[in-house]
Amino acid sequence: MTKKQATVGNIIEFNNGIKGVVQKVNENSVIVAITENRTSQEYEGDRTVINHKKYTIVS
Repeated sequence: MTKKQATVGNIIEFNNGIKGVVQKVNENSVIVAITENRTSQEYEGDRTVINHKKYTIVS
């Protein structure tokens, strides 16, 4: 079974508690604008890159 890839505008969750909106879809990853962070992990800025294998689509 192939996992469904996120598209621009989808909300995804990754790293057990971080949510964000997909800004751009690349071949192996997505660029995400972080909207919610319930972890101790800190990011410089509000965007990050996540591999397709490391997130789940929320909506």
